[in-house]
Amino acid sequence: MENLDSTIDSTENSRFSALYGGLIKEIAANSKMSTLDITCLLCVYYKFVRFNGPGAKQMKKNQFYQIYLVLFNVANVQVIERSLLAITKDTKFVSPRAWIDLFELYTTEDLDRRMKFAFEVYDTKNTGVIDREQVGVACEKFFHEGDDEDELIELRADMTEFIMKKFDVDKDGVISFEDYSSVVSQQPVLVEFLGWLFPSNEERDLMAHVINMDSLLNYCNPDSK
Repeated sequence: MENLDSTIDSTENSRFSALYGGLIKEIAANSKMSTLDITCLLCVYYKFVRFNGPGAKQMKKNQFYQIYLVLFNVANVQVIERSLLAITKDTKFVSPRAWIDLFELYTTEDLDRRMKFAFEVYDTKNTGVIDREQVGVACEKFFHEGDDEDELIELRADMTEFIMKKFDVDKDGVISFEDYSSVVSQQPVLVEFLGWLFPSNEERDLMAHVINMDSLLNYCNPDSK
């Protein structure tokens, strides 16, 4: 495999090829991402893993958190935790497959896939539906500044009511995936109706720009300096 990164010598490049060559081919056969994109992403992943010691095989969850903070300016632990849970059930590590799945998800135009991911993240009780309480908690984040606390409470209540009326299509008191998908299919802009999940166009451009830069590694692994 051609050496794509000047910071990896020929020995490291051979090791990278041995570790990920088969996975790259497997993913590329079923992905809309190019082989080069997948290879570059896994090269970055490999360098993160190297920071965890010679015997390490996977990225640590705390590294994943730092990536969110650096690339997407997201410090909301619940958003990161739920996003990670939606792509992998491992509570300590992020596998190379999950790493690629994340970036595929963030670059796909497949609305069904985006909806399934978003709903799983929003379903914080893991019940398969989103209830009024969950909507209310999300609405608290929409209105969190101001001097008049009574006005804030009223705004949050009004927003909660509006969202429930909009998305509880069958009027059974909860928002099912069928309710949610029927609304979003007609109005795709509402896919993130309970808060930020996907990177903006500017953040996607930044993501593409830094994915081969060592500065990302330095930010996400400050102890390495």
